[in-house]
Amino acid sequence: MSLDELARRSGVSKGMLVEIEGCKANPSIALLCKIAAAMGVSVADVVNVASEPMVHLIDRDAIPVLWRGEKGGSAKLMAGTSGPDMLELWQWIMHPGEQFESAGHPADTCELLFVNQGTLTLTVNGRRFIIREGCSAVARTDMPHAYVNDTNEVLEFTMTVNEKSR
Repeated sequence: MSLDELARRSGVSKGMLVEIEGCKANPSIALLCKIAAAMGVSVADVVNVASEPMVHLIDRDAIPVLWRGEKGGSAKLMAGTSGPDMLELWQWIMHPGEQFESAGHPADTCELLFVNQGTLTLTVNGRRFIIREGCSAVARTDMPHAYVNDTNEVLEFTMTVNEKSR
């Protein structure tokens, strides 16, 4: 696939794709999602934490941090499956006041969230949901959504993303 075609399919400018390819820019999670979807692969394929063997062990040093909050938070893609029907496992840490916004994933994408510590404010399509420590949620995320820590405590949550091929 040419850069022109990838730009057309993904909605990411050719200039940005050239910058990413030349290691002159670090793409956001949102851009990685768009590029991976346009290529028919998962984000885990792109950052190389997916594999086909019976068991694929991923060393802690090989787990990529794909988001860094302005106050020290992070999002790590712990593991993921290959191909267009993908499943990803994420670990998020958000410091007070941090947030992450997503424009939404492809149709029928679902996320499972479990709050290990603190309180997560999940906004989906403009509606706010509070997920407290020890609680979980299932969310349709093929629409705008955000994860927010609007408390004074550190928030840690585990999330899976199940994105089906189009």
